[in-house]
Amino acid sequence: MTARFAPVDLAADLTALAANERQALATLVAAARVFDALFLRQVWAGNETMLLTLLGDASELGRARLRYFLINRGPWSRLDDNEPFVPGAPPKPPQGNFYPAGATKQEVEAWIGTLSPAERASATGFFTTIRYGADGRLTAVPYPLEYQGEMAHVAALLREAAALTRQPTLRVFLESRADALMTNDYYASDVAWMELDASIEPTMGPYEVYEDEWFNYKAAFEAFITVRDDAETEKLARFGAELQEIEDNLPIDPRYRNPTLGALAPIRVVNTVFSSGEANRGVQTAAFNLPNDERVIADKGCKRVMLKNNQEAKFRMVLQPIAEVALGAADQRYVAFDAFFTHILMHELMHGLGPHHIRVGGRATTARQELKETYSAIEEAKADISGLFALQFLVDRGRLAPSFNDTVYTTFLASIFRSLRFGIHEAHGCGVAIQLNYFLDHGGVGVASDGTFSVVPARIRQNVVDLTHDIMTLQAEGSYDSAVALIERYGHVRPEAQIVLDRLAKVPVDIQPRFVTAEALLADAETDAEAEAAPAP
Repeated sequence: MTARFAPVDLAADLTALAANERQALATLVAAARVFDALFLRQVWAGNETMLLTLLGDASELGRARLRYFLINRGPWSRLDDNEPFVPGAPPKPPQGNFYPAGATKQEVEAWIGTLSPAERASATGFFTTIRYGADGRLTAVPYPLEYQGEMAHVAALLREAAALTRQPTLRVFLESRADALMTNDYYASDVAWMELDASIEPTMGPYEVYEDEWFNYKAAFEAFITVRDDAETEKLARFGAELQEIEDNLPIDPRYRNPTLGALAPIRVVNTVFSSGEANRGVQTAAFNLPNDERVIADKGCKRVMLKNNQEAKFRMVLQPIAEVALGAADQRYVAFDAFFTHILMHELMHGLGPHHIRVGGRATTARQELKETYSAIEEAKADISGLFALQFLVDRGRLAPSFNDTVYTTFLASIFRSLRFGIHEAHGCGVAIQLNYFLDHGGVGVASDGTFSVVPARIRQNVVDLTHDIMTLQAEGSYDSAVALIERYGHVRPEAQIVLDRLAKVPVDIQPRFVTAEALLADAETDAEAEAAPAP
């Protein structure tokens, strides 16, 4: 099981950082480490106890279980439909530890239906858990109360890092994020993160809702501590200026388009120093698009962050070996890192485009709230397929090289098999299954007699337009039934794809990062602290 994750040293060049900035970076790594334990508790109330049990097992099997537990952040194999691999582990709770252990989904849903608009917003918001109160009734508990000790600890470290840095926008973000952890109001710090312009690029807080498989309401804690790659960031910054034109040409009813996107659309290319919590469990993130708060998206837009050293490791260790198995010999030469990197960027950009704030039956709501547990898979499929649409749009207008016509579809096809191996229960895995099966049914992808797959150029472009239309339309209409139907029809692995997946048994599924730069930073900080504490001779 662990062999499916290829160990990789993730390093970042810190030579340009002054001593005080390196100290600030080390402090941020220390703060991020707190989120690992916190995320364990959000996944399952029994995780910490089970971890202590595994730490006490010195046998070879016990050590192997411990390693895989730490990869998955729990006793369930995320690549195997969350099958338990530790004896005595219960089934993975789909509600995580965000709702009372004894409550049912129907009970919580019925309770939410009784609430006033303000109470409902709190109960369905990102930053509350649902618990039974002293009176036995359900109640929403804000994160600063639920996780009081951890929030105070991380906030103190963020303020310490803010005092060390000499970069104004970094200091503003760290101070405002420290406040947000204690007040549960993240708006100002999200805006400060959008405006961050510094050599150190931290992303820290509760963001993604994947662990809440009941409703996709509750955000899990994560951290990416990174340093900016200025040269690559400058190269990609121009894409932000293209977003409104892409939005204006989306293949959906014009009334579903956003005539005015948020003003800010920064793009950052970074190298990972350390990641934790939701950001370091199972399959590693290649890029992300945040914040998820629809208020910030509407007012300010989104920031897209590309993790370049993560992507380079994935391409080298995973995607190229997959292409040699999944694609015909003639197609393998069209698998290119530039296409892989640029489509991931466009995937993140497209998360911010299309329907977000919608109206259903005259009621103001969001696509996320209406699609419930289907939202994450549908949204990931949307970002992928509309990302292909956007790249073709830019090629057709001469803003990307014509060579992308040769590489982007074939590289994405190979990457579909990379994501399928994450498991259909996982949002990205389900999302690519929807796309592959749609292509197979509509002629955009073919299967040769030897079982290898290939792009059909004459059909793929129209498939991309049509599926982009279908997914964005069901989001705009808030159609839960349409989302369920799409997943039921396409969200599974067909026999022809399973043959390829079986042939990939010896190819790593993903990377297991070793944060060598972070380890060196913390060692240096510890040495400096010991030197300061030593008595004068």
